[in-house]
Amino acid sequence: MWFRRDLRLADNPALVAASESDSVTPLFVVDSKLFANAGGPRQNYLVAALQSLDASMGNGLVLRHGDPVIEVARLAKEIGATSVFATGDCSPIGIQRDRNVELALKQVGVAFRAVATPYAIAPGTVRNGSGNPYKVFTPFRNTWAAHCWPEPSGNASLTWRGAPEVQCDGYPEASSVTSGILDAIRATASEQSAHQRLEEFVNEWADSYVENRNLPAIDGTSRLSAALHFGILHPRQILAKLNRDPGANTVRSELAWREFYADVLWHQPTSAYQCLNPAMEAMECDTDARALSQFQAWCKGETGFPIVDAGMRQLLTTGWMHNRVRMITASFLVKDLHLPWQWGARHFMRHLIDGDTASNSHGWQWVAGSGTDASPYYRVFNPTTQSERFDPAGDYIRAYVPELSELSNSAIHAPTAKGGSAPLGYMYPVVDHDEERRESLRRYGLTKV
Repeated sequence: MWFRRDLRLADNPALVAASESDSVTPLFVVDSKLFANAGGPRQNYLVAALQSLDASMGNGLVLRHGDPVIEVARLAKEIGATSVFATGDCSPIGIQRDRNVELALKQVGVAFRAVATPYAIAPGTVRNGSGNPYKVFTPFRNTWAAHCWPEPSGNASLTWRGAPEVQCDGYPEASSVTSGILDAIRATASEQSAHQRLEEFVNEWADSYVENRNLPAIDGTSRLSAALHFGILHPRQILAKLNRDPGANTVRSELAWREFYADVLWHQPTSAYQCLNPAMEAMECDTDARALSQFQAWCKGETGFPIVDAGMRQLLTTGWMHNRVRMITASFLVKDLHLPWQWGARHFMRHLIDGDTASNSHGWQWVAGSGTDASPYYRVFNPTTQSERFDPAGDYIRAYVPELSELSNSAIHAPTAKGGSAPLGYMYPVVDHDEERRESLRRYGLTKV
């Protein structure tokens, strides 16, 4: 059993299929290149998830380091395996890797069996009446919701044949991260903790999810995105817990967004790093020395816009950012600073525990107006009014921008407005939002909007 984005024992169809054999060797291959590029938060989450998985199978997990194309076939030959089972990978890199692994296994007489996917409905399955993929979310969601997915299954009954009988390379060494990131990892990096969080969310917060999911100062979201990304939870396990209340329907819709973006990437692999709408590749962006300086200010949370700075600092200190604030910070980078959306997407992927290529790239393209189902591309978030609306008391800002903690609820959203001065230790805004909004509209060719 080659584990990848399915680091769990419960409701694992590939593991159930593997359990039909007399014994199963559990394998995880640490791809050195991918691990190095993952960034500290995801590295640490992966190691914690592997440690938890290992413990749940009596410390039998076999870890090998290197190229999976080489290592999977090498281990299969070493132990005399007849088949290698794995959950199907739907990412562009994963699809090509699995093709190469299958060829390598065939050369040593071993079958490769990919079973199910990390999604409730496999990418590429949901299509319109003409048999084409959807380009807009709402009709995709409606068709997706009409599909049936199986109920979660229990644990597979099997006999492990793993470490120490089979040689193990040990856990990879993850980069150091903040204590806040480690706390976030502990919250869901095991099946037990992820299911506990799911139960708490469904029982306590799901009913108020419609209203609370946009308020970054409160614990109003599931915080299960990392567990979903690494397969500690499968989306159908969440779907099975939901009732038909408005909050539950909104949770279902958010899961559908995740599946929609995976479907888009499955059909258009280059959309991970290129505009889905080719015409937007010609969009005028700044990349000079001033742009680089402003990008660094954005990365560090030093733009002089409190809600933007709070979000960027939350990312750096916790490895996570509230979804509403992700949209605000992304809009600021693309439409106030006029920087390429790819710069922001790469920064997010380096620092997010839940960094997922499909969701991240297409979330950024939604803001930039270059992807499917994009918001009106001329919409420019005003960070001050967004802050006043979704963090009215300034509690979220105070949590991550302590320089502003003594300001009043009204002044904290824009300290330098109306002739005000920046508190000691805080900075003046790097740009004038009203001016940059006009400049953004000019670049979009919509100066009269």
